Amino acid sequence: MKTDPHDQHGFAVIAAIFLVVVLAALGGFMVTFSNTQQLTSAQDLQGSRAYWAARAGLGWGVAQVAADSTVCLSSSPAGISGAPVTVEGFAITLLCSSSSYADSGGTVAIFKLEARATSGTAGTPNYVERSLSSYLEK
Repeated sequence: MKTDPHDQHGFAVIAAIFLVVVLAALGGFMVTFSNTQQLTSAQDLQGSRAYWAARAGLGWGVAQVAADSTVCLSSSPAGISGAPVTVEGFAITLLCSSSSYADSGGTVAIFKLEARATSGTAGTPNYVERSLSSYLEK
């Protein structure tokens, strides 16, 4: 039985449509992957900025306690604990707590400082938070 070569119409159209669909899917994947990489890179940069903002807040707090050990107990805005301060878009909250114990040479005070830098709204993709803590003995 011989087949007529002219009876095989339409195969090229099906192959072309298949290739277009596959290439469109690959293009869509590449765009999504590129967007994800860009967002990840931006979040990494914001995380680094939040770390340095928290570190600056912690350094300020350590300097305040080193200069005057009663400042940790203050709840006024001039003291350490209190409302967050905004620096370069990051809200920096500094918390301080102290405890003391008797040593053979006298009373030793231990201060725990925690600095937290946040940006954005919690639960959203642009939210970034970094927290650092330090102990100071005086």
